[in-house]
Amino acid sequence: MKIGLTYDLRSEYLSMGYSEEETAEFDKEETIDGIETALQNLGYDTERIGHHQALMRQLLEGKTWDMVFNICEGMFGDGRESLVPALLDAWQIPYVFSGPATLAVSLNKALCKHIIRDSGIPTPDFCIVSSPADLDKKKPDFPLFVKPISEGTGKGISEHSLVNTDDEFKTACTDLLNRFRQPVLVETYLPGREFTAGIVGNGDDARVIGVMEIIFHPDVPEIYSFYNKANYEDTVSYQNVSGKLYDQCAKIALQAWNAIGAFDAGRVDLKANEKGKPEFMEINPLAGLNLYHSDLPILAHMNGINFQQLIAEIMRTAEKRIFKKG
Repeated sequence: MKIGLTYDLRSEYLSMGYSEEETAEFDKEETIDGIETALQNLGYDTERIGHHQALMRQLLEGKTWDMVFNICEGMFGDGRESLVPALLDAWQIPYVFSGPATLAVSLNKALCKHIIRDSGIPTPDFCIVSSPADLDKKKPDFPLFVKPISEGTGKGISEHSLVNTDDEFKTACTDLLNRFRQPVLVETYLPGREFTAGIVGNGDDARVIGVMEIIFHPDVPEIYSFYNKANYEDTVSYQNVSGKLYDQCAKIALQAWNAIGAFDAGRVDLKANEKGKPEFMEINPLAGLNLYHSDLPILAHMNGINFQQLIAEIMRTAEKRIFKKG
């Protein structure tokens, strides 16, 4: 089976003049090498395609593949993750991971939270600040947490994201509006422990492969920010979750996974409220797959699943979904 690889290479965008933060979601060469090696070890014939423009050119030239392993994040707009899946759908080429509608909804955190809340899944109260005129409108009670509505990898999140007064709120929201040129999601701040759950599978076959807690080092602000994620080896450590807390996190994660129709593999982020009960924060159906530094492979490894086995399980569940195997 011939597998095409679509991805955004970070070094390529950096050479074009984009910043470290702008390219934070993009992949290192070692990530592509790792995925390709794992696929080849499984007996697949692989071909590197690259980003969306490379894919467009090759599609127009008549190129095709039996399946595409897609990890393209895209660059602009809240539909950026949807572009490659939409193109592949138009050419009727199957691909690994979620489709364009799911990726668009999950990237827009407010739209996602509407679906989650309507599905009866616990999530913090929230509102949206789309312009300076919204700063004086009704909002949840302090403390609040603010972040860009359609970013990942902690982009736009810092110690200034936690606000306790109107002045802090207006300053933080104004900064995000100016820097990211998109609405700001405003949520009730949850003061408890922070978790991420890894999921593999689809529908009734979806399963949680592990839940890990993010433990902040002493003197590190307890916010999983852009800085803390980029420097995780010096700022945080990870610990497996078990028992009742695991069950609570896993239940919410699977409910959220199926509520937005996610496919094959990804992560759900959760945080505990003032009573210690986990609530939904975000979902990432296009989770990072760096062998050493991404949360999903780290979580999998902590639960006895090496990178090769993780890719094998992702391909197994994708082929079952697409080709009705198994």
